[in-house]
Amino acid sequence: MSWLDLFTGYLYVLKSIAIVIAVVIFISGLDDLFIDLFYWGRRTWRALTVYSRHEQMNHKALLGVDEKPLAIMVPAWQEHGVIGKMAQLAATTLDYENYHIFIGTYPNDPQTHADVEQVRAHFPNVHSVVCARPGPTSKADCLNNVLDAIFQFEQRSGIEFAGFILHDSEDVLSRLELRLFNFLVDRKDLIQLPVYPLERPLREFTGGHYLDEFAELHAKDIVVREALVGQVPSAGVGTCFSRRAITALLEMGDGVAFDTQSLTEDYDIGFRLKQLGMREIFVRFPVHDADQPADPDQPRRPGRSAREASVICVREFFPDTLNAAVRQKSRWITGIVIQGFKTLRWTKSGVLNYFLWRDRKGALTNFASFLAMLLAMQLIAIWLYQRLVPDSYRFLSIFQGDWWLYALLAANFVLMLNRIAQRMFFVTSYYGVVQGLMSLPRLLWGNLVNFLANWRAIAQALQAKDIRRMAWAKTDHDFPMLGEGPRLRQPLGQILIAQGALTESQLQEALLRPTPGLRLGSALVHKDLISTAQLAAAVAQQAGVSWEFLGERLIPDEIAALLPPHLALHYSVVPLREEGKTLVLASESVIDPVSHAALERKLERPVRYLIAPKGEVTVELRRLYARQHGEPARELLAWAVERKRVSAEQAKELWKFYVSRQLMLGEVLQALGRIDTAVLNALLLRQEQSDDSLGLFLVNQGALTQATLDEALRLQQQLQVTMAQLLRRLDAAPIVSVAA
Repeated sequence: MSWLDLFTGYLYVLKSIAIVIAVVIFISGLDDLFIDLFYWGRRTWRALTVYSRHEQMNHKALLGVDEKPLAIMVPAWQEHGVIGKMAQLAATTLDYENYHIFIGTYPNDPQTHADVEQVRAHFPNVHSVVCARPGPTSKADCLNNVLDAIFQFEQRSGIEFAGFILHDSEDVLSRLELRLFNFLVDRKDLIQLPVYPLERPLREFTGGHYLDEFAELHAKDIVVREALVGQVPSAGVGTCFSRRAITALLEMGDGVAFDTQSLTEDYDIGFRLKQLGMREIFVRFPVHDADQPADPDQPRRPGRSAREASVICVREFFPDTLNAAVRQKSRWITGIVIQGFKTLRWTKSGVLNYFLWRDRKGALTNFASFLAMLLAMQLIAIWLYQRLVPDSYRFLSIFQGDWWLYALLAANFVLMLNRIAQRMFFVTSYYGVVQGLMSLPRLLWGNLVNFLANWRAIAQALQAKDIRRMAWAKTDHDFPMLGEGPRLRQPLGQILIAQGALTESQLQEALLRPTPGLRLGSALVHKDLISTAQLAAAVAQQAGVSWEFLGERLIPDEIAALLPPHLALHYSVVPLREEGKTLVLASESVIDPVSHAALERKLERPVRYLIAPKGEVTVELRRLYARQHGEPARELLAWAVERKRVSAEQAKELWKFYVSRQLMLGEVLQALGRIDTAVLNALLLRQEQSDDSLGLFLVNQGALTQATLDEALRLQQQLQVTMAQLLRRLDAAPIVSVAA
């Protein structure tokens, strides 16, 4: 048999393959066409009816809802160097304060755990959760450990979270994300935000093809899915579950919310909640407002829709190497298609089954698309050979004589043009016309990635003894933040030793023999081991800010009026002065980044703070904002000077000593271990709406018992001094003070 006979037979095989591929692509193309037609029909209808009669809701409606406690769950395996940046970015970006981040780490990942502990020193709302088993187990297992820790935190604090949010450590959050969840969580049980990959350089096709797929999927396909069936697959990030949903999942799973044997537990959970009758929503909420854009760092680009590009969403970098992309997508295919056939059976709902088929058809169409590309390349090569080589062999087209096959190919060509047009439109709407044009060549590269991922998924499934027990193959992501994360905070005692204010033996003695009700710095002042100035300098060094004496000066009423009383008492700060548009505040302790950002948002102006010596802010807070029930210390001291009972110099020493011994109830409670900083901060947010004193409010909220409060108040009175006590003490013996 000659090579010509062999090649003719080869062409016949190609024809057979081409027919099969053409049929598969045609069916898939009709499926996609239906989604396109429904989307554009729905969009047109709503524009002509709903939006013509009703004004679309403005983002300002989100700001008018009281902040409910929200918990963010972050599974972390080998995330060294990322966690701190994530917490810092969240604190400075989110227009929300009443949230807590629970980060799940593993006992055999000490670097990530150390990072989390370092972050906790800066962010009281960040909590470390160490999983019970060494990692990596599975993302679902890690999330179950995190969820258990959240419930333990609720029991300790009396806080009940309204929403439970899934995020990865490398996610970039929209400023109003938590506001949107807070607005919807009482009405919806699963809330999913769009996910938009961050841009890569144009030459990086692997990272770029994610832009194309997600831009179309999260702008059109899932919108149609929600409209037709009311079911939304979780993306694993940017998903908020209501408390009702979490409780139902725990009951369904006999105490286990997330399926530990699934590689795509986020996808599965959307179907499980639908079966339970839960309300799910995929929400595209644009914040297109000139005075308050949702994403102010989004540059203007030709073709980009200002409205579409302003949707509240999650952004992150996706893999930029072929190997990493194949590993990630093979995990998706394994979880959604292969495991899905075993765990998510066909339902009685035809519409839901249709979308299950759409999720699973990729296992077939990924092969078909890649083979079609290879087939086209071969046919083009034959055509070029016949055109460019003189006296070349002439072969009949493999489609010769089959009109129906020509019609099928023509239909597929039209469907392909529609596919390209749809893809380019949605990519352009969010990323601009340049990325929209680049989506065309990236389409071919995406076919290759999906084809290889399919092969890998099948190979893994064949090798696995149990498809439901495959290890968590975590995808490595880049964190899109310039600069460093939070710097390592030096212990206060070591700073004092370095400054020469304290010896090592004195520090060890203070640590081994703590003063009940006092934290280390206050205890050292009360024992006359350091001065308030030395303590202020050390705390300022910790915080990376300056420090300043308030002394005996009174803050003018017009300056005090710049800070509402509830904010002053909540954050334990007093205003000192204005520096241009910046309000300068004084605090006795470090202000965490979340509180700092919240102050700027609530005051609608830049805020800078400095450290004041111990007691000075406390005294001014009581004078300016709190209700006084004791004798006015300043007036009593002035009376004593006027009556010649004390000299002017003695009065200065008395005042310094008096101020240095004043402390807030919150400090006593935290020093006693009766309440931690994170819990106290969360409860103080609620107290802003209450007229009760702090102690009474904490008792009413169930955070403290009355006996605990009475104990703390007695201790506070014992540790503090009154001016009357000091004057009586002066009559007996001179007061020696190191308060300066």
